[in-house]
Amino acid sequence: MSNATPGLSSATPEGTISYAARSGYPPEHFRVAQGLTVSSIGLGTYLGGADDESDQDYIEAITLALKSGVNVLDTAINYRMQRSERCIGAALAGFNREEVFISTKAGFLTPDGDMPANPRAYLEEEYFSRGIMKRDEVAGGMHCMAPRFLEDQINRSRRNLGVDTIDLFYLHNPETQPPMVGAAVFAQRLLDAFELLEAKVQEGAIRWYGAATWNGFRVPSTAADHLPLEMLYSMALEAGGEDHHFRFIQLPLNLAMPEALTASTQLFQDKEVSLLGVASALGITVMASGSLRQAGLVSGLPPKIGEAFPGLSTDAQRAIQFTRSTPGVTTALVGMGQAAHVRENLALAKVAPAPRKQFMKLFE
Repeated sequence: MSNATPGLSSATPEGTISYAARSGYPPEHFRVAQGLTVSSIGLGTYLGGADDESDQDYIEAITLALKSGVNVLDTAINYRMQRSERCIGAALAGFNREEVFISTKAGFLTPDGDMPANPRAYLEEEYFSRGIMKRDEVAGGMHCMAPRFLEDQINRSRRNLGVDTIDLFYLHNPETQPPMVGAAVFAQRLLDAFELLEAKVQEGAIRWYGAATWNGFRVPSTAADHLPLEMLYSMALEAGGEDHHFRFIQLPLNLAMPEALTASTQLFQDKEVSLLGVASALGITVMASGSLRQAGLVSGLPPKIGEAFPGLSTDAQRAIQFTRSTPGVTTALVGMGQAAHVRENLALAKVAPAPRKQFMKLFE
């Protein structure tokens, strides 16, 4: 890897192409997303303790992943109380920033490094008394999308990550809000957030933005926490015009949660279609989280899965292969908090994703 000081730029087409060419992996391990060449397996940083030992494990895992063919790193400011972002920043210092695609998220309130003795007093001093957010802007006591709050979180994330420009910033589980505040208030909050994010793009603080969800895109359109992707896209058009920067979404997709592919949860042009179908029609890149369902799919898979994905040695690899082979998915995000996880999962990168015809046999 060539060295560069992080913070000077964002991921670039030239940098990511160079990374892929030098990786030694088959071309099928990489995909093009909004002009960037990104790995079909990405490293997630959600799980693990908020402690120094876990920090060191993550730094080692991220460093190994960047050396081993993964140039997609996914985090959130609240993951491990901001520690996961800082681990990425520490690991990134030895690599060329232009080769690495970094996404983070904000929405949930979070402490800083450790749980404060008095969380209520911490929020009062850190946020409310400084006017960063108002009490009536917090949904359920835990979630905020107010522009001032998002701007604050973006700045904190940039410092944690050691970068000037975040490649992709997600609103984190925005479906948290509609059941609590109602559709009309949520729509206005969403528009306000998108307008702020378009401004942050113009300032160079972020490159793209999107929505990272758990239930929002998977549940039926009648559910209280349903997110209509077409509506979010229309909000982006209103906020940023035809050249808006709402270009990514994230949701779980794995062997146990295939709804993005198999369920018609979205209304698009008055037709019920799958989430992946809508995203494809709108030109939105889909990043799949939960590829291993938080370690729930690392063992005990039925023989049919092994038959569908030959040439692999572990059930964890087969589960990731399902996600990265799903038509319409760009990157399968996998939690990898230890170097051993990276070694096992990256063995899969030497194998091409399953062809569409072979993949679809699982659903016959």
